[in-house]
Amino acid sequence: MIAALLLFAPAVQAQEEVRFSASSPLAAPAEIGRRFRAIVEGSVDLAQERFVLYVPPEMPEAGYGLLVFVPPWDSGGVPRGWPAALDRLGVIYVAAQNSGNRQRVVDRRVPLALLAAINLMKSRKIDPDRVYVGGFSGGSRVAMRIALAYPDLFRGAFLDAGADPIGDSDNPVPPADLLRLFQERSRLAYVYGENDSINERNTMQSINSMRHWCQYSVWSEIIPWKGHEIATAQALSRAFDFLTESSPADLAKIEACRGALQ
Repeated sequence: MIAALLLFAPAVQAQEEVRFSASSPLAAPAEIGRRFRAIVEGSVDLAQERFVLYVPPEMPEAGYGLLVFVPPWDSGGVPRGWPAALDRLGVIYVAAQNSGNRQRVVDRRVPLALLAAINLMKSRKIDPDRVYVGGFSGGSRVAMRIALAYPDLFRGAFLDAGADPIGDSDNPVPPADLLRLFQERSRLAYVYGENDSINERNTMQSINSMRHWCQYSVWSEIIPWKGHEIATAQALSRAFDFLTESSPADLAKIEACRGALQ
């Protein structure tokens, strides 16, 4: 599976490999464990880690958007065709190397994604209202969990051909204050291929679960003629058009849902 997925991560000349140095309490094992309701057994040595970075040539007036991408493969390369969409959107792309499906989730994939976002928000002019986490396949499942646990850092998620329900032992909801923030300001964009029947079912289950937990800012799109393949640049653009909409959440609907949950 991993070998096949490497086909979707070709080299892009404009990308570069970088290192980061800034740590953060948000990425500390104890804090990840608190938010994920999990036991975190290790931490990453950031000095040894490498990240793939793509920066559009023109920065929007309010600052760049940011997409922290969690791949299912061990290469963090920018997917084919995406640079043109990232340029139009004014969105920086970053992904950790060696953060694929074979790596541990809360001990490695999660802190690497968090540290990528934190370092770029320190070193670049980033619009905090346009900071998102995303992924493909197994990476999308990790991105969904990060968006749920860190709504104070990420404004939402781009979920490509991989999603799960929340609120069970595998994907528990975070502490109440973070869940409220996730309900009120996070946005979720799901995409999957027309012929990817497994992830069509998984996506519908995830969306229904989000609604059960009072998260209604959800958008989905089926990509015609595609199977279990990474999203096209056009689908990425449409997803970001939704993610960056300024329409507020329906707080009355959310409060009614919370009452029903209680």
